[in-house]
Amino acid sequence: MKRVYCLYRVSTKGQVDKDDIPMQKTSCREFAERNGWTILKEFQEKGVSGFKVSASDRDAIQDLKAAAEKKEFDVLLVFMFDRIGRIDDETPFVVEWFIKHGIEVWSVNEGEQRMDNHVDKLMNYIRFWQANGESQKTSARVKTRLKQMTLDGKFTGGVAPFGYKLIKSGEINKKGKELMDIVIDDDEAPIVKKIFEMTVKEGYGSYRMADYLNSHGIKTHNNSKFQCNTVNRILKNRLYCGYLVSGGVESPYIERLHIIDENIFDQAQFILKQRSSKNEEKQQIARTTKGSTLLSGKYILCPLRSEDGINKLYRQIRQGRRKSVQSSQTEVYMYQ
Repeated sequence: MKRVYCLYRVSTKGQVDKDDIPMQKTSCREFAERNGWTILKEFQEKGVSGFKVSASDRDAIQDLKAAAEKKEFDVLLVFMFDRIGRIDDETPFVVEWFIKHGIEVWSVNEGEQRMDNHVDKLMNYIRFWQANGESQKTSARVKTRLKQMTLDGKFTGGVAPFGYKLIKSGEINKKGKELMDIVIDDDEAPIVKKIFEMTVKEGYGSYRMADYLNSHGIKTHNNSKFQCNTVNRILKNRLYCGYLVSGGVESPYIERLHIIDENIFDQAQFILKQRSSKNEEKQQIARTTKGSTLLSGKYILCPLRSEDGINKLYRQIRQGRRKSVQSSQTEVYMYQ
C-alpha cells in the first residue's frame, strides 16, 4: 500500500475566508481511497501565492522535500498541479526533484506527472508555463481594474490613512461582499492640518513632530505611538489634497477628501526634499571620516549613533543653547 502526503494551498484571503481547503482535502481523500492508498500526512498553505512566493520560501515545500529525502512517503498528492506552484522557471523543476527522489507526483484532476522521456519533461514545463501565464493575466486584469477604479475616483481598498476612516458604501461586488468607501475623520483631520502647519510654518522635523503628537496623547490607527516614518508618510500622501493614488495612477480632484491645500502640501514636499539632501550629506561625512573627528571653524563634529541626535544638536546650536554635548563615548561638538 502506497504512503501518501497531501499538499493543499489557497493563494488569496478570499479563498481563506471561503475555506477552499476542505474541498481540496475531500477530493484528495476520496482519490486516495479509490486507489487503495493511505494518507499519512496533510500539509496546508493558506494565503500563500504559488505565483509570487518561491518554493524555497514555502515551509510546506521544504518540509515535503525533507520527508522525501528520508523516504517517509511514496506519493505526493494534490488537487491540481498548480497547488505545487505557478512559477514557470521553478515549479517544473520542483516536481522533477520529487520524481528523481522516488516520489510519484499525482493530481486528482490531471493524473500522474511522469518523467520517463523528453515528451514528459516538455509537458511538465508547458503545464506550469500555462499556469504562470494565467497568473500573469489575472494580475494584469486586477491592476487594470484597480487603475480604472482610481481614475473613476473610487477607493480600491486597504487601510485608511490617518485622518480618514472607512464606511460601508452600500455597493456589493460580484462575490457578494459589501465594498468600503473612504471619508474624512472629523476628529483626526485637524491633527493632520496641525502636522502640515507645524512642519511648514514652525520648522518641525519628523522626530520632533512625532514627539509632540505622542506627548499630547495622540495615537495612530493601530493605537500606537507616532514614529518619524509615520509622520513622513502623512506628509507625502497626496490623498490629503483630495487625490486617490494607486498603481502610479492619480484620480481627478475629489473635494470630499480634501484636508490640505496643495500650496501647503507642495511646501512640505520641498522641505522634505531639502532635509533628505542634508541627511545624505551628513551620512557621506560620517562614511568619509570613519569615526574620526572633523574640524571646521570653532566646532568639531563627531559622528553620532542616531540621525535624531544630530538633528537635535543642530537645532540647539542654531538657537545658541548648546555648543557641545556629552555622549556615552565622547564629547560631541557641532560645526558650522
